[in-house]
Amino acid sequence: MPTVISGDGVAIAAHDLGGRGPDLLLAHATGFHGHVWLPAVRHLRSRFRCVVFDERSHGDSGTAVDESFDWHQMADDALAVVDALGLSRPFGVGHSCGAALLLLAEEARPGTFESLYCFEPIVAPVDDPPPRGVHNPMPSRARKRREVFPSRDAAYRHFSDKSAFRAFDPEALRAYVDHGFDDLEDGSVRLKCRGENEARVYEKGLCHRAFRHLDRVRCPVTLACGEHTDTVGRAQLERLAARVSDVRIDVVAGVGHLGPMEDPRAVAASVAAALVTE
Repeated sequence: MPTVISGDGVAIAAHDLGGRGPDLLLAHATGFHGHVWLPAVRHLRSRFRCVVFDERSHGDSGTAVDESFDWHQMADDALAVVDALGLSRPFGVGHSCGAALLLLAEEARPGTFESLYCFEPIVAPVDDPPPRGVHNPMPSRARKRREVFPSRDAAYRHFSDKSAFRAFDPEALRAYVDHGFDDLEDGSVRLKCRGENEARVYEKGLCHRAFRHLDRVRCPVTLACGEHTDTVGRAQLERLAARVSDVRIDVVAGVGHLGPMEDPRAVAASVAAALVTE
């Protein structure tokens, strides 16, 4: 597992998941880690060499000394992975926060990516961040999240009973648990992405200016959403698409906002169709 040092000194864990073909960099949603892409990657390895990374304070990556969770800096982490691993104009696939980070990375350095597939990017369709005080329930939910369990199996059972995880593909949930916990000295396990850090990532989610600078994106972009999403639907994607020169929209049937973990095969098929390499 290579470790990449970002511009502000954060150690970012990258994972080469294998495959044949052009490079494909995958970025995960807030609270997860790169390995949740494993079930989808199984359907993409015949077309791409798949690389994932853990965003700062997620998975095996470190946290900034000043505990900064500015999404522009997190986008710089993605660019650091591209540079350190020698990924030459890779394809990019991102989910939720991860999708926004890849758009921010392409805006910061146009031409970095060959093409982008963004599943429900967290990009508010406004030029300037909304004023403080806008209601966002996600930080408080993250701070209440249970972090310690007697074992990974206990954690798996716990999450499989939660409404947000109930629709997960079993392999995706297992990947989340297997790679998302640290072993403690007493034999119990604790979430690598601590609730407070997850909350602070959510708090910064409306503070970036990705929408204002979408015209800087030089590569083709596919904006995707789940048919049953309650987060970023087609109407919002159409507002984003109006600012991108080369764009298409795809709606993945039968899934919600967490579609890449609910139906990895369907999302992988959508990715493969969008990122045509032949």
